[in-house]
Amino acid sequence: MALERPVAVDPYDYLPPVPSFEVTSTDVRHGGPLALTHVFTAAGGDNRSPQLAWSGAPDGTQSYAVTCFDPDAPVVSGFWHWVVVDLPASVTSLPQGAGSSDATLPGGFHVRSDFGSPQYGGAAPPQGDHPHRYFFVVHAVDVPTLGVDASASPAVVGFNLAFHTLARAVITPTYAH
Repeated sequence: MALERPVAVDPYDYLPPVPSFEVTSTDVRHGGPLALTHVFTAAGGDNRSPQLAWSGAPDGTQSYAVTCFDPDAPVVSGFWHWVVVDLPASVTSLPQGAGSSDATLPGGFHVRSDFGSPQYGGAAPPQGDHPHRYFFVVHAVDVPTLGVDASASPAVVGFNLAFHTLARAVITPTYAH
């Protein structure tokens, strides 16, 4: 039986407001369904992170962080599917598959997801649950490094981002199976 969710809250509404800029993808679209390519292997997918490109970040951007968060997971804290930090300001895109554990990121690095490993973990909502939203977010950051290492939790990264995000670009596809 699917859980009913009365209100679809945007988790970023709880953070200090910041301007937005543009993120696009050849693989996902805002409000559209995720393809099996981007779904977790155990849920029948290929577990490949989508291609993302961004533009229009504000002056003062010194680095980027890229995250994927599911606020609809059946846990109070939501579920972090992907966390990349310390991408240089000169990087304005990631190819499909950049979330792989063996992918070389241009200057940045993966922090462990809630799956427990430092790589992209695709969508995997409970069978029969309501559609989950996957917030792919590019954060324009005002420092060259967030001062964390790969052992940091997504919550620690998020805490640091709350104080160093100049602007946010968001694209939110959905998935249910």
